[in-house]
Amino acid sequence: MAKEITPRSENYSQWYNDLVVKAGLAENSAVRGCMVIKPYGYAIWEKMQHQLDKMFKETGHQNAYFPLFIPKSFLSREAEHVEGFAKECAVVTHHRLMTDPNGNGVVVDPDAKLEEELIVRPTSETIIWNTYKNWISSYRDLPILVNQWANVVRWEMRTRLFLRTAEFLWQEGHTAHATKEEALEEATKMVNVYADFARNYMAIPVIVGEKTESERFAGAITTLCIEAMMQDGKALQAGTSHFLGQNFAKAFDVKYQTNEGGLEYVWASSWGVSTRLMGALIMAHGDDNGLVLPPNLAPIQVVMVPIFNKPEQLEAVLAKMKEIKEELVKKGVSVKIDDRDNLRSGFKFAEWELKGVPVRVAIGPRDLENNTVELARRDTLTKESTSADSAPERIVSLLDEIEKNIYQKALSFRDSHIWKVDSWEEFKTKIEEGGFLLCHWDGTSETEEKIKEETKATIRCIPFDSCVCQEEGKCIYSGKPSHRRVLFAKAY
Repeated sequence: MAKEITPRSENYSQWYNDLVVKAGLAENSAVRGCMVIKPYGYAIWEKMQHQLDKMFKETGHQNAYFPLFIPKSFLSREAEHVEGFAKECAVVTHHRLMTDPNGNGVVVDPDAKLEEELIVRPTSETIIWNTYKNWISSYRDLPILVNQWANVVRWEMRTRLFLRTAEFLWQEGHTAHATKEEALEEATKMVNVYADFARNYMAIPVIVGEKTESERFAGAITTLCIEAMMQDGKALQAGTSHFLGQNFAKAFDVKYQTNEGGLEYVWASSWGVSTRLMGALIMAHGDDNGLVLPPNLAPIQVVMVPIFNKPEQLEAVLAKMKEIKEELVKKGVSVKIDDRDNLRSGFKFAEWELKGVPVRVAIGPRDLENNTVELARRDTLTKESTSADSAPERIVSLLDEIEKNIYQKALSFRDSHIWKVDSWEEFKTKIEEGGFLLCHWDGTSETEEKIKEETKATIRCIPFDSCVCQEEGKCIYSGKPSHRRVLFAKAY
């Protein structure tokens, strides 16, 4: 099966596309730019969703749902917001079809034109803040901490499974607060929730920071983000959190009566991650044999493959596997016994390796005689033999080892591909090699745009880690004074 996947060293982009399809994660649909997420891929997304949802609720948020359609006039209320999304919007103009009088199937009924066009949700700030106007009248109504799991549409011309599609799945948090400080605290808290999830569940080391003005979310005053490095050295924005100030409250006239009796506009934050995290998971850890899934997000953490030559041997092997499975399930481990009798064990090994299952257990007649099992790790492709009696405990500890090892491997790779660069010539050379460059920047959008034009590199964030970045220097492009380094990279 691995032979069907293009090696990373040969063509990284094709490797990614091959892996998404061959591992049964997703495929292109009949609708241009949209994808079908297949059961195995959706099972991974469900585990992400479940954990994130738990983390959101632990920080006091509740789930709600808002309409898919947004009146066009709503987008006109906030100037930066509409400008940011205008070119990506899908527009509904009619509400009915009719049979073509000429016999050519169905056509749009010209008499069914909407009085006002509807925009298919690209993001929900406008519809939600129009709703919040009905929910908020007093300081007693605040804060509102709401999250929505939904799909959105952004009409992309160049699409790529999980990374950039016209329709994708995501969550979007939208909160309302009495003070600026509370809204800023919320935005910071949630970007750190994302960082925690990325590091401890996705096993991806991320850099937390602030976006520059030109890279901010449309309508935001401050955008915070987590940036991850993929194995080709490119950056992938894995999550964003925004301080929206009072922009949307003013656009939709959302005020609250203060404790002193006055009227003030409400302060806002919004934050979201999407199925783009699936792309990050694949590109951060996968190898030429297939997926490498962190145990915390693997739909199947342990697969058991029986080895047998005669049908009568299978029954005894399966009985032992079921014993071990029962113990593992009690410990919260997800287990699958692959008892298909029409496939050779070697084929099964390759299939589950492709799908990135963290631990494979093999048991044959000789193992039964010796009361042993063979354990194979997906992350290192190494094997070990252990007592069948102690197998459940060993597997649980092994899953923990694998999670930590996958993270450490990604961290070591990232750290070995971050460089401090102080000259323009070195910048142009290093950026072509791939990786993150910590460089001085003069703080102007003009310099930022020039660097992007000449190298295709962007400022991914202004890192929060002041120990690394807070220092005096000169901008690598303009030579003007700079007080800190920022993170440059080519990105997805």
